[in-house]
Amino acid sequence: MRYTDLTPHFVQLHRVQAGEAGPELIDGLLDVPARIAPKFLYDALGSRLFDAITELPEYYPTRTEAAVLAQHRADIARHAPDGAVMIDLGAGSCAKAARLFPVLQPSAYVPVDISVDYLRDTLAALQQRHPELPMLGLGMDFSARFALGREATAWLGERALAEQPRLVFYPGSSIGNFTPDEALLLLRQVHAVCEAGGAGGGLLIGVDRVKPRAVLEPAYDDALGVTAAFNRNLLLHVNRVLGSDFAPAAWQHVGLYNADESRVEMHLQARGAQTVRWPGGARVFADGERIHTESSCKWEPADFEALLCEAGFGPARHWTDAKGWFSVFWAPA
Repeated sequence: MRYTDLTPHFVQLHRVQAGEAGPELIDGLLDVPARIAPKFLYDALGSRLFDAITELPEYYPTRTEAAVLAQHRADIARHAPDGAVMIDLGAGSCAKAARLFPVLQPSAYVPVDISVDYLRDTLAALQQRHPELPMLGLGMDFSARFALGREATAWLGERALAEQPRLVFYPGSSIGNFTPDEALLLLRQVHAVCEAGGAGGGLLIGVDRVKPRAVLEPAYDDALGVTAAFNRNLLLHVNRVLGSDFAPAAWQHVGLYNADESRVEMHLQARGAQTVRWPGGARVFADGERIHTESSCKWEPADFEALLCEAGFGPARHWTDAKGWFSVFWAPA
């Protein structure tokens, strides 16, 4: 049956407002060391800069994951359910999910992203290319809590999709932005969403693996400086949300591998002593002091399989590339 509504539906469950985000940002800025949550990297410009990062020669995760999915997509389709509602976490441009439409044959597509305006634009274009596929965009911060919500559930019910299995797609190794404890909490929430649909649902997730520092660090500190621009753009976003007066040029991007924590970290380092002000407060930063803006944890496959099991998923299987740099896991709910 052809789906004739070429205007995708959209539910905005999240909007960054000073009243909501202010306390979180202030707590982080006053902490020692200072920190800003990585979700603030993804305003409209940040999302576009990240798309540019994925094209860089140093940034291996996107092309490596794409190669794994392309090589093994037929086998992945044999394990994934037919006609599932495909829920795409951190959808961004939606391109990764769209490449799987021909083999996964979803009954509906539900992209989820914190960058609401960007998601709205990309989803409108995608609907034109796939007029047969019902689409519902969810603008939400799933890093805080992941659930479809009443409006999304009602939308599925109206289209007789509530009993379809749910396939949650979480590519790009974005699960690495969470500490292991935070990742476990999110995966338990994903499991609950999968279980709420029809039988056979599960999680298809990309996971970056442990590898040499010489490979990891350039991927997060490229020669062209695109990742640096992406990181500093976060300060402009914080200025809009918090009313602060960060000067992005006064901060240097730092990307480094923390072997003890098995993660790459991104920081912004002060170029000279400076005071950052916001309504009702301020923080003095010494020359060389850093703000931690993102972590990207790297996993060994056995450790990630154990995490999936602890979150409630059944026995997982995974596919990888020839170098063993990246894995794509299928975990049945």
